[in-house]
Amino acid sequence: MTLADRPGVHPAAVIEEGVELADDAEVRAGAVVRAGTVVGPGCLIEEGALVGKAPRLGAASTARRDAPPPARLGARVTVCAGAVVYAGADLADDVIVGDGAQVRERTRLGERTVVGRASSVDNDVRVGARVKLQTGVYLTAYSEVEDDVFLGPGALTTNDDTMGRHPPGEPLRGATLRRACRIGGAAVLVPGVEVGEEAFVAAGALVTRDVPGGAVVMGVPARVVRTVPDADLLERWR
Repeated sequence: MTLADRPGVHPAAVIEEGVELADDAEVRAGAVVRAGTVVGPGCLIEEGALVGKAPRLGAASTARRDAPPPARLGARVTVCAGAVVYAGADLADDVIVGDGAQVRERTRLGERTVVGRASSVDNDVRVGARVKLQTGVYLTAYSEVEDDVFLGPGALTTNDDTMGRHPPGEPLRGATLRRACRIGGAAVLVPGVEVGEEAFVAAGALVTRDVPGGAVVMGVPARVVRTVPDADLLERWR
């Protein structure tokens, strides 16, 4: 029996040679799983999703050009309808990638992290466990996101101060989001900003400087207005 004939694999799905597919994984109609991809037990790849896509870079791209390793999906990962997971992405157990979302090469998503509908996690990003990215979030390349971070709908990070006019080889600077910080909807973070542990960035804020741990910031540009009360700390909500 070929992988395409296995129970749980729809006849209209495409499973390329060399895929490691757990016996109880489900692949639905129109989904494509590229060669070498590892799909763990209990995974669900929904209609029209693409897992293991090879990156195709523009001439001016700053991303690495070496071939990434195959994509890896841990146990019980869900890749929803129309989502794209690139080769080199590593998704830990119980991750959900929402409809039409994208996870780029050499990115790691920790256990129980959720990538919301139409969100994009760029290349070379590290995301911890239990992170929540709401609809339309953009995590730029070279960002680091620790455990239990929340990003509201439409929150954006950036990594290039010059907007493409920098010398070749100059490193870009993504965002650093420390444990349990919260970023409100439509907030924008400039390149290299660090948001401290348990900090709170209000909706629509423009973050142009580092945010101290436990601080509440709001406005354009964002300024500290108070501290997060003890009643709002993550430990009170577990």
